[in-house]
Amino acid sequence: MSQGNTSQNTMQHVIITEPGGVEKLAYETVNIPEAKADEVLVRVHAFGINRPDILQRQGLYPMPKGVTPVPGLEVAGEIIAVGSAVTLFKVGDKVCGLTNGGGYAEYCVVPESQTISIPEGVGFVQAAAIPETFFTVWANVFQMAHAKAGETLLVHGGASGIGTTVLMLAKAFGLTSFATVGSDEKVEAIRHLTDAINYKTQNFEHVIAEKTENAGVDIILDMVGAPYLEQNLNLLRQDGRLVYIAFLAGAKAKDVKLGQIMMKRLTITGSTMRARTPAEKAEIAQGLMKFVAPLWAKGECLPMIYQTFKFDQIQAAHACMDTGEHIGKVVVEVL
Repeated sequence: MSQGNTSQNTMQHVIITEPGGVEKLAYETVNIPEAKADEVLVRVHAFGINRPDILQRQGLYPMPKGVTPVPGLEVAGEIIAVGSAVTLFKVGDKVCGLTNGGGYAEYCVVPESQTISIPEGVGFVQAAAIPETFFTVWANVFQMAHAKAGETLLVHGGASGIGTTVLMLAKAFGLTSFATVGSDEKVEAIRHLTDAINYKTQNFEHVIAEKTENAGVDIILDMVGAPYLEQNLNLLRQDGRLVYIAFLAGAKAKDVKLGQIMMKRLTITGSTMRARTPAEKAEIAQGLMKFVAPLWAKGECLPMIYQTFKFDQIQAAHACMDTGEHIGKVVVEVL
């Protein structure tokens, strides 16, 4: 392992003392991790807060075997050491990466294949908000659902980190989009990206049917779950794709009209990022580097940042996510 200068051997990271509220997040001093052969060690300048972190804190997120219990799925910072098999990066490179956990820390190891160079002109806070959401959106909407120019997309949870990311990419790649959100403030906040609908005051199925002259949509990205299934199936057009990435309002659907799925040749799929193999994550990273990194370099499709917190404010950062009022991403600055 070739190593840059680290003047210390210990660091602080965040642990979940037991499942529960934000008060269960605490700090612990531990040794700085060492990069394995295929990993880079990053001095973390910022990390993103994501919905799986909240679920993990609440004891609701199934952890893959053998990974660190320290939360944190995305970091940005500077490489201070590289493993013996690493060829794409060197000490001193500014990177962001999709971790296998452990991102809530001053230092974090990231697999080389899940590491992305930060484009010139992009700061650590924005870079830290890239990996989890962009990996998720690229995998689900562009790889699995094969989104392409000219198609129409509906995003539920349009003001979330994932939502704002998919809407930016949809616009950049020539798709028409609709989004559901839970307040008029959120409608306004993403108006520049999409045709947003406040589901609390409007029936999104009727609005979209009217605006598309009953043609509906090609792809739906849903994090709400069971309550929307019937309307989703009604809105999908021939060869439509319904993609699930969460079930925040219910995972069990009572009535499914199977006839619609058959008659319209619909595909219903979904995925989680943590369950994917290193090879799958590497393929997603390559897609982002090829198709999306050039947009970041031009200052386009960069994450919308809602609020930043300092490293010693981790409880407040989680509390901010817990309210559900955020538009875009919540990020913690470390060093």
